[in-house]
This record gives sequence, structure tokens and C-alpha cells, in this order.
Amino acid sequence: MVAVIEVQELTKKYGDIEAVKGISFHVQEGEVFGFLGPNGAGKTTTISILCTLLSPTSGYAKVNGYDVVRQKDEVRQAIGLVFQDPSLDERLTAWENLMFHALAYRVPKGERERRIREVLDMVELAGRAEDLVETFSGGMKRRLEIARGLLHYPRVLFLDEPTLGLDPQTRNSIWEYILHLKKEEGITIFMTTHYMDEAENCDRIAIIDYGKIVALDTPEGLKAMVGGDVVRLVTEDDRKAEEILRESYGVKMIRDRDCLCFEVDRAENFIPKLIREFPLRIDSISMHRPTLEDVFLKLTGHEIRPQAPDEMDNLRSFVRAHSRKKR
Repeated sequence: MVAVIEVQELTKKYGDIEAVKGISFHVQEGEVFGFLGPNGAGKTTTISILCTLLSPTSGYAKVNGYDVVRQKDEVRQAIGLVFQDPSLDERLTAWENLMFHALAYRVPKGERERRIREVLDMVELAGRAEDLVETFSGGMKRRLEIARGLLHYPRVLFLDEPTLGLDPQTRNSIWEYILHLKKEEGITIFMTTHYMDEAENCDRIAIIDYGKIVALDTPEGLKAMVGGDVVRLVTEDDRKAEEILRESYGVKMIRDRDCLCFEVDRAENFIPKLIREFPLRIDSISMHRPTLEDVFLKLTGHEIRPQAPDEMDNLRSFVRAHSRKKR
């Protein structure tokens, strides 16, 4: 297999803040590769470096064989990019947005109209080509952004939180297009997400937290790290219950802020025995097979942090501080 993305000991600092801490990984050609982690974990910083929008502090990265620092133009010609923040000109039509992109990427004049029709058909927006983008729904805008990212036939499509803020039905629809691209077009897709269910669609996932990659494997391989079934328990005194579970049952706890959470083999046999013997009142108990959320809890000791500050705030703070120094 050919590695279309290579990253080695990549580090990025904003002043004293280390947003990315010496990460290494590779992405195979034709893969859907997921970067799973909370806001502020280093996902957007990493994708910005790979897309040549930021320079690393140390380490190196190559995309399609090109160095992201020394060969920026070659990298940019090889990639498509859809960031989480909208970047369409809503005062233009869908067609005009795509034509502007085709000109910016120097798509040959004789191919521009054909390619625009092709990508509009692909995302089922051909009938809205002449409509202003301001009349589009959120899902339609996202599909148009994906179409724009594909217009110049990139080797790699970068998607930064591609379904952020969309309703579940639209999210599913976007994922149908992403998986279609993988199957029919053979494009390598690198995406970031903090949605656990989305990450299940990836061929491989790197879990990143506080700027470090803590695990990298297939979704099934990651879930196998948890081991047995996951049991969630709420009692009249969870602190005391945790002591009993550790000392009398030898279970290893997985941190969860809302309940006691631990893994056991054959939970269907363990739970009836626990209910009969446990000296404290059990208010609720449930079990399930391991999920990626369980993996994240086990590896990091906490849940995905939905309210954490976006890592790009680090960059904004650094720029503001630097500007004040120059004055």
C-alpha cells in the first residue's frame, strides 16, 4: 500500500502553548482516515499544517509525496479542503462559486464547465446551479463545499468536522456522499470529527487528546482494547460502591462522570450475581458492547469535551500577543 500522507514527530507551538506534541502517523491511498478527539485536542492545527495553512514548529509532513513546508504549491494542487467554517460566497450562485474555484486552481479552460457539471451531479445540486447560495440549506451548502473541494481532481480530500451543526438526517446524507467518493472515485479522505458514530465509518482512526495521539487502529481494533462488555451502574453511594467493586470483584473502572463504568467478561452472567450479592442499593444498571466512546474514556480518563475551547483560539491569542509586542 502507498502512503499518501506521512507525518513524523510533528509539533506545533503557539508561544508557550504546545498544540501538537510530536505526533507520527501515515495514511494509505484510498483510505478514509479519521482524526477523533474533542475541540482543542489538536485536530484543526494538524489539518492546517497538512494543508499548508500553518507551518510546523518541528517535525515534517508530506502529502502526495510533497513536503508541506518546502513544496506548498504542489501540496495545494493535490488536495481539496472543506473546513468546518463556511467559506462559500453566498452572494454568488452555486455555479459561480465553482467557476471561481476552477479559475483559482487553474483548471484548463476546456474542462471547467464539464467538471462543474460533473461535481454538481455528484452531490445532487445540478438543478440548483443558478440559484444564489444564500437560498441553500445548511446541508446543501456543505454538499456544495464538498463539490468545490473535488473540482480540481485532488488526490486527498480534507474534511474538518464535515457535518458539524447539521441535523442527523443531513449528516447521514453527507456521509453517503463521502463513502461514495471512496468507493467510486478512489479518493483518499482525511477527516476530523468529535462524533463517535461518524468515526465508525472510517477505515482507521487516530484518537488525539491534548495534542497527542493516544491510539491508532481500525474501529474494531480500538474497541477490542476495551475487552469485555461495558457495565454502567448507579447506586445509593457510588464512591463506596467503587471501593467494593475494586476490592471484592476485581473490576477495572472506566471513568464516567455520570455513573460507575467498568468492563467485565460475559456481563449477562455477572449482572444477576451482582444484583443478588451487592450490599448497596442499585438504582440502575445496564450493559453494552464496547463503543468508541468507551475506548476514549479508557484511554484518556474522560469523555469528549464538548465545551472545550477551540484550538484555533490558541493561534488567535498568539497572534494578538505578538502584535502587541511589535507595537
